[in-house]
Amino acid sequence: MTVHWCGTGLSAIPGLRRLIQNGTPVTVWNRTADKARAAVGDLTDDIHVFDLDALTAQTKAGDVVISMLPGDWHVPLAKMAIAKGAHFVSSSYIAPEMRALDSDARAAGVALVNEVGLDPGIDHLMAHHLIAEYRASAAYAADNVLSFKSYCGGVPKQANAFRYKFSWAPVGVLKALRSPSKSIRHFTELDVAHPWDAISRYDAPLPTPESFEVYPNRDSLPFMADYQFDPTWKVKEFVRGTLRLNGWAEAWADIFAEMGSADDARLTELAEELLAKNAYAPGEPDRVVLCVDLLAERDGAPVWHKTYVMDAWGDARGSAMARLVSNPVALAIEAVLNREIAPGVSPAPHDPKLVQRWLDAVQTEAQHLMVVDHLK
Repeated sequence: MTVHWCGTGLSAIPGLRRLIQNGTPVTVWNRTADKARAAVGDLTDDIHVFDLDALTAQTKAGDVVISMLPGDWHVPLAKMAIAKGAHFVSSSYIAPEMRALDSDARAAGVALVNEVGLDPGIDHLMAHHLIAEYRASAAYAADNVLSFKSYCGGVPKQANAFRYKFSWAPVGVLKALRSPSKSIRHFTELDVAHPWDAISRYDAPLPTPESFEVYPNRDSLPFMADYQFDPTWKVKEFVRGTLRLNGWAEAWADIFAEMGSADDARLTELAEELLAKNAYAPGEPDRVVLCVDLLAERDGAPVWHKTYVMDAWGDARGSAMARLVSNPVALAIEAVLNREIAPGVSPAPHDPKLVQRWLDAVQTEAQHLMVVDHLK
């Protein structure tokens, strides 16, 4: 069985190198072959210019197709994989068009695994761990009031005036600011048109406590089912959101003001301007902070409260963002090859054995990863 890894961008390399170094048969596909050779040419010469027809011709039953390409490639590659009897893995969110492939994938006996990067991905694993632990605890009661928060962000380790540096496509960062969000606050659905309309403070329980600016991201509500929240539970708060350095909203005020009227051409121009001023210098460390928090209350008092918290930064192994996006992808590929993930469309696994194994692997990629028990 061959792994066809498509895309060798900034967030793809550590996981790709891990697979090749572990002896997994990998064929590398990239739109620019020279960039792929610069990234992994010391490990393999099985590198090709990405072309869907050529990839299709080489893909056989039992192979795994990986898409680390822009999002509009995920569904076409997944459809091709199904037709060839191959599996598919992506770190991206499950789009409705991907979800619609579930029955076809099941019928073909192939797994289409998504949401196995950082966020989404590692955050899902942390949520599954906390919720399983809470359910098994003496504090569990069906009528407890629950609050769930999950915040993740890539931020510069060495803060700049802009309070942000770009580790992935700047246009994607800007377009994400146009996305509305849904979450639960004070037992009520909160619909937000723009992130800057719902910025709040979050105090992260890091070894040295630190506060950040946070805002809801996308539609959090479907994840209540994925995290196996009982429909009868009393949910006071449920939010998956983005984390930024304090001062970010003020530094970006002029950009927010332009978002409503800027067309795609202007967004591209603005992105290029921002990247020129706020790119990481060669060797400069980035930083990733991820906090997943579950609180259960009874009669207004906490009875169970834990936070899974991670702080990671770039080092000699590469950027934190690249390690934490691509290595979970590699773990998912290994699980697929070992037939540990069932056919159909799925996000990061619920299986406690996989959750613990993957979190143990993440432990080696982050400088700080632990569960904080707030009631001890």
